[in-house]
Amino acid sequence: MQQDRVSRSDSSGVESPSDRLLARTGTYTRRENRLASLSKTDDNSASKDYKKLYEDALAENEKLKSRLDDSKLELTKIRSQLDRVAQKQDRLSERSTVFESEKREKEVLEKKVSDMEEELKTLPALARLQVLRRGNARLLVENKAMLRTLARLSQTASLPESEDL
Repeated sequence: MQQDRVSRSDSSGVESPSDRLLARTGTYTRRENRLASLSKTDDNSASKDYKKLYEDALAENEKLKSRLDDSKLELTKIRSQLDRVAQKQDRLSERSTVFESEKREKEVLEKKVSDMEEELKTLPALARLQVLRRGNARLLVENKAMLRTLARLSQTASLPESEDL
């Protein structure tokens, strides 16, 4: 039986679920065949030792119960492995979600930095523009002052000389 299992197992020594199912099916089939052959026996069956048959059936039942317990234990192990893999997958998906949000945040920050760099590039032009505006405002003030002075001078030139007396 053990040789049967080893021959069906893969190189890692772990039986696949289909191999275990085939082994169980084979055991049940052999048992059914043996029971069928026992029922087909002729009058010589009365002379057989029924106690021995009963003990054999009990022993086989115990073996089957042991294999069933082993299968349940293996199923529990596989379920726990599956749970661990699922949890690991959940953690990875959470990490990828966090990674994606961090990536988006990084892209937004990089865009802000590039915008600020562009603004810094335009700053010297803005500074020159502000200097020109201040110069223009100063020239406008001087121009108005000169116009007032000219207006006064022209008013004093156009006044009659009679007032000078």
